[in-house]
Amino acid sequence: MTVKPVSMTYPETYFAGAYWGARKETPEECARRTADFLNLLSSCDPVLAQWYKPARSLKDARRHSLMPPDLPTLTEMFRRGVNRERGGPAIERLGYSFWFGNGESGADSADLRVTCGDYSGANPNSCVLPLPKKGPSVERILTAPVLTSVVRSMVRPWEPDWAFATSDSYAAAHQEADSAPFSLGWVTYLSNHLGRVPPLPAPVRIEPVEDKGTLIVLTPERFTASNPDHVALAERVRELLDRAGLLKPLQVQP
Repeated sequence: MTVKPVSMTYPETYFAGAYWGARKETPEECARRTADFLNLLSSCDPVLAQWYKPARSLKDARRHSLMPPDLPTLTEMFRRGVNRERGGPAIERLGYSFWFGNGESGADSADLRVTCGDYSGANPNSCVLPLPKKGPSVERILTAPVLTSVVRSMVRPWEPDWAFATSDSYAAAHQEADSAPFSLGWVTYLSNHLGRVPPLPAPVRIEPVEDKGTLIVLTPERFTASNPDHVALAERVRELLDRAGLLKPLQVQP
């Protein structure tokens, strides 16, 4: 694992993400998963309850709401987001991708970036949510209960191999080896097929997610890369997960 020095001259920012391996899906299937996710996400916080189609300006974006989720609109967005060579046909094996925002500027701005339907393994499938950076919404959202709900809302529709919510600074400074199947976060989800999560030290909390996998919440207080106790706890948990075989490279299916 590569560890880089952390310079904390600015408030830490956070994001959540879900990641899964090659999975062939149509634009319609990607749209259905996205709609289910948006409906679940909307209950996590008011800032995460409204989303808009990409546009040249915030004013234009706010004219084209994606809520409640409209399957034909989402399907068309995925179709337009297909990978292709300039002037050439669509490269369907690379899947579909697009991004959209919550129509806010400054403090309450949030984005969603989705890549779905890649079955080549060259363009990893993911749903990534950079969270608001400052303002009153940050105090509501950057808590263990809310981020746990955000990660849970990702797990049900996307069925990822792993998902997490964490500090950008921590993720940048504590990168897993390329062979590791996942990175550790403040809140981490591991699919059951990765293996069984072992007992972990307090104050770490372990929660099942239906019959799909396990959530690991490192600390009930806000996890930061500038807190040496938090970093030490994360390293201890990582060691235990490694001993349990959860950091072994995933077997690539033919």
